[in-house]
Amino acid sequence: MAKKPRIVIIGAGMAGITAANKLYNSINSNNLFELCVVEGGSRIGGRINTSEFGGDRIEMGATWIHGIGGSPLYKISQQINSLESQKPWECMDGFSTQPKTVAEGGFELNPTIVDPVNTLFDNLMDYAQGKLIESAEKVDFYNLATKAFKRSCTTRNGVSDQLSVGSFLRQGLNAYWDSMKDDQEELKGYGTWSRKLIEEAIFAMHENTQRTYTSADDLLTLDFNAESEYQMFPDEEITIAKGYMSVIEHLASVLPPGLIQLGRKVTNIEWQPEVEQQNGHVSNFRPVKIHFRDGSTMLADHVIVTVSLGVLKAGIHQDSGMLFNPPLPTYKTEAISRLGFGVVNKLFLQLSDRKGKGDEDKFPFLQMTFHRPDSELRNMKIPWWMRRTASLSPIYKKSNVLLSWFAGEEALELETMSDEEIVEGVSTTISSFLSQQPHKKLESNSHELCTNGMASEVKFTKVLKSKWGNDPLFLGSYSYVKVGSSGEDLDSLAEPLPKTTSTGSDSCESNGGGSSSSVPPPPPPPLQILFAGEATHRTHYSTTHGAYFSGLREANRLLQHYHHHVGIN
Repeated sequence: MAKKPRIVIIGAGMAGITAANKLYNSINSNNLFELCVVEGGSRIGGRINTSEFGGDRIEMGATWIHGIGGSPLYKISQQINSLESQKPWECMDGFSTQPKTVAEGGFELNPTIVDPVNTLFDNLMDYAQGKLIESAEKVDFYNLATKAFKRSCTTRNGVSDQLSVGSFLRQGLNAYWDSMKDDQEELKGYGTWSRKLIEEAIFAMHENTQRTYTSADDLLTLDFNAESEYQMFPDEEITIAKGYMSVIEHLASVLPPGLIQLGRKVTNIEWQPEVEQQNGHVSNFRPVKIHFRDGSTMLADHVIVTVSLGVLKAGIHQDSGMLFNPPLPTYKTEAISRLGFGVVNKLFLQLSDRKGKGDEDKFPFLQMTFHRPDSELRNMKIPWWMRRTASLSPIYKKSNVLLSWFAGEEALELETMSDEEIVEGVSTTISSFLSQQPHKKLESNSHELCTNGMASEVKFTKVLKSKWGNDPLFLGSYSYVKVGSSGEDLDSLAEPLPKTTSTGSDSCESNGGGSSSSVPPPPPPPLQILFAGEATHRTHYSTTHGAYFSGLREANRLLQHYHHHVGIN
């Protein structure tokens, strides 16, 4: 009796669990496949990890459903009633519509200063993403963005395929200043802040938010052309009341006990790019051999690799131990090397209960604008790792849990720090933004300082932070298209191995010389290694729904293969 094909899925995150769910639920799959999911960690979910902190439900990793219009994860969340909960949850009231924007030193910024820069940044990003169309309403911003694009190309010697989002944005800010230089009065009552410095600080605040969206440490490394390929679902972005883990658990619930094996860290994957022959005959074997940290091995016909791009980057370098044997083809290792994979971490801080305080004394949704890190005007006591943090705010309106996002170098630094160091750094920063200032009352045409004296009353009782950068199972947070890379690299990463080559109908014919036929060796077993995960989706990379789609894609690839070969009904 012929043995069933064995499919092993490496990784029990969104991509891996989705692939397993699809394969297991498919008609006749129980009779057709042996299916197994191996996970190096002690839990399922991967970069989804719902937790609790300060009595609230929070997300240590993936947080948002990015657009409910058409999102499969929104649909699943609806079906399993995960969008409602008795327990309060992170961002349950959505994005704050009333942020308090404060400049370093405690100067609350008037919306008349903040809003034009907000609008500028949003329109520049819309242009980069191909969403800003030339219209009567937007003509000024469209022309300004076009000018910024042309300037950016000029600074890159006319080579627009190397253009970065960061350089485009800064050219946009310069073009804005050029267009406004004769129309704006200098500001009064903001200490050492000039109008230009404040506008640049507001712009930098949005850049830092964009860093957390993309995971790019520096937007100068974020490819401009890829921005217009990236797709968003329409409508609002929401969080999941019962937590993102409820979606993972639902998808995994159909799988029988034992199908998911936890604590199975893969150290090496042997595969067969060329067919092995024994005494002239093709050996009847499973072509992939998986090695685990505990010394055990497992044979498979097909392996779906869903590990993060960070793990793949480490796995193609000799010094960190090659993950694949033989090594991956050059086209694939080059794609892995070129693509970006950054670190984004979340920091939660629990406030001590400030009893007797009304809503007006609650901690605000604080947007922070800092002096440049090299500015002589900066407060030297504010630690460097706080200076590219855009906001610090309650996770919903009346929560005592505050949240701040960190990206890149600052996110990695956060992972190495003690709770005491973090509290001291955050407290010092808050004191510069929310303290009672010792200045005299300003003249009537100036703007009031933040004088609520809140900073002296802010005390933290607990700290919780994510540590995605140094976790060996992830080595980062999510992917981005780096300058020098392209969407084609995402497609290359998604391509299964061995790479298929078509052979002509005359490939086995006689060579015409009268000698015996030259018969080429048979092709290696197909679809030995398949790749899934957010970094393998060209238009939805960096998202949980991108990971979901990729898991479906690879499951369907195998189902289609066996439908073609054995006739699945």
